[in-house]
Amino acid sequence: MLETALQALLIMLDPLRLGFMLVGIGVGIVIGILPGLGGMVGMSILLPFIFGMDPYTGIAMLLGMAAVIHTSDTFPSVLMGVPGSSGAQATILDGYPLAQKGEASRALGAAFFCSMLGGIIGGFILFLAIPIFRPLVLAFKSPELFMLSILGLSMVGILAGNAPTRGILAGALGLLLGAVGGAPAVPEYRYTFDMLYLYNGIPLAVLALGLFAFPELLDLLVERRSISKSEEARGGFVQGFKDVIREKVLVLWSATLGALVGFIPGLGGSVVNWINYGAAMQFCKNTENFGKGDIRGVIAPESGNNAKEGGALIPTLMFGIPGSGTTAILLGGLTLMGVQVGPRMVTDQLTLLLSIIWTLVLANIIGATLCLVLTKPMARICMIPAQKLVPFLLVILIMGSYQSSRHWGDIIVFFTIGLLGWVMKHLDWPRAPLLIGFVLAKSTERYLWISMSRYGFSWLLFPGVIIIGIAVILLLWGGYQLKKRSVKQIMAVEGGHQG
Repeated sequence: MLETALQALLIMLDPLRLGFMLVGIGVGIVIGILPGLGGMVGMSILLPFIFGMDPYTGIAMLLGMAAVIHTSDTFPSVLMGVPGSSGAQATILDGYPLAQKGEASRALGAAFFCSMLGGIIGGFILFLAIPIFRPLVLAFKSPELFMLSILGLSMVGILAGNAPTRGILAGALGLLLGAVGGAPAVPEYRYTFDMLYLYNGIPLAVLALGLFAFPELLDLLVERRSISKSEEARGGFVQGFKDVIREKVLVLWSATLGALVGFIPGLGGSVVNWINYGAAMQFCKNTENFGKGDIRGVIAPESGNNAKEGGALIPTLMFGIPGSGTTAILLGGLTLMGVQVGPRMVTDQLTLLLSIIWTLVLANIIGATLCLVLTKPMARICMIPAQKLVPFLLVILIMGSYQSSRHWGDIIVFFTIGLLGWVMKHLDWPRAPLLIGFVLAKSTERYLWISMSRYGFSWLLFPGVIIIGIAVILLLWGGYQLKKRSVKQIMAVEGGHQG
C-alpha cells in the first residue's frame, strides 16, 4: 500500500499534471472569489477541456479546482459579508464583524490555514475510508437521512442566540420558502402562483446573496463609510495562524465532523458549515461573542468546508453515488475519461484512487498558500469608501444572481429577499436559521415521505434513528441551557449596573 501511495505521488508530481492542477487551482480561486458561483459552475467550465486527457491529468485539473473553491470563497464572506459559495455562509457570522473591526487579515489567515488543515485531514480520512466505509454508507437509509436533516434543523435554536422563538420562526419561514416549486417526492407544485419561474423553486445562491449581501450594501451606503469601522488594520495573518494553533482541538473536531457529514449523500455542502458552527457554539466555552467577531466562529466552519470534499468523494468513488452536486459532475468527468467507479477503485485502480487523495492534499496546500499571498492586498478592500465599492459589488451580485437560472426572476427575487434580510437585520431577527430551513427543506420532506411510504411508523424504532434522535435532544437541551446561562449573565450585569 505504501509503495502504491508513493507511486501515485510521483505520478501527480509530473510537471504536466502539476501544470494542469495549477490551472484548476487558478480557476477555483477565481470562482470562489466571485459571489454566487460555486463548484458546479467551475466543474461545468472545465469539463469540456478534459476530452483526450488521461485520467490522472484530468483528475488533477478537476480536483485542483474543486479543492480550493471553499478556500477562496472566504474572501467575499469575510471582506464583504457576501457568501462566496453555499459553503461559506456560516463564515460570515463572525468573519465579517472581524473585518469591520479592522481584523480582516487575522480572519483570513486563520480561515486559510484551517482550510488547508481541513483539506489534509479530509484526504487522510478518505485514505482510511478505503476498507471501512462501505458498510457505513450502505447502513444509511431514508429514516437515518431524515433524522440527520432534523439534526441540522435543530441548529436554528442555537444560532438564534438569546431569541430562540425568533430563530424557530425564521427557520419555519425558510422551510416555507424551500417548499416553493416542485415537491421532491410527488408530482405536485406548491406556491408557484402560475409563474413559470417558481416551478423550479427559489435558487439557493439568489436567496443567500439577497439575505446576507444586500442588507450590508444598503447599510454601507446609508452610513457612507467603508466596510472596516477602524481606520487601520489590527492583527495580521500571523495572528490568525496563532489562533488556529491555539484552537487545534476545534480544528481537528470540525474537520472530522465535516468529512463525516460530507460522505453522507444528499445532505450537501451547504449544511456542513452550519453543523460545525452550531457544534462550536454548543461545546466551546465563553460563546457570548459568537456572531460578533469571535475567531472560533471562523475556524469551525472553515475547517469543515474543505474536509467535506474528502468525505463527499467516498460514496462517489466507492459506489458511484455523488456526495454533492460538484462530485456529480466529477463523476461524469471520470466516465468521460473511461474510469469505472465502484469497488474496483480499491483493487484494480488503487493507484488512481491514491492519486486522487494526493491531488486533494496538494491542491489544498497550494491553494491556501496562494490565498495567503493575496490576503493583504484583498484586505484593503475593507478601506474603500462605500460610494466607490457598492456599485461595483452590486453589479457582481446581480450577475451572480442572474446566472442561477438566467431568468429575470432571479433579479427580482434577489432584491425581494434582500429587503426581507434588511428588515430582519434591523429588527434583530436572526437570518442564519432562515437559510438553514431553506437548505434542508427539500431533503427533510423527501426522506420523510420515503420513510413513511416504505416503513410506516416502524422506522421510528430503527437503532440509527434512535441514536440520532438522542443527539438531537441533547443538542436542543444544550441550547436551552446555553440560553438560560446567557439570560442569567445579562440579569447579573444589569443588576450590577443598577447597584
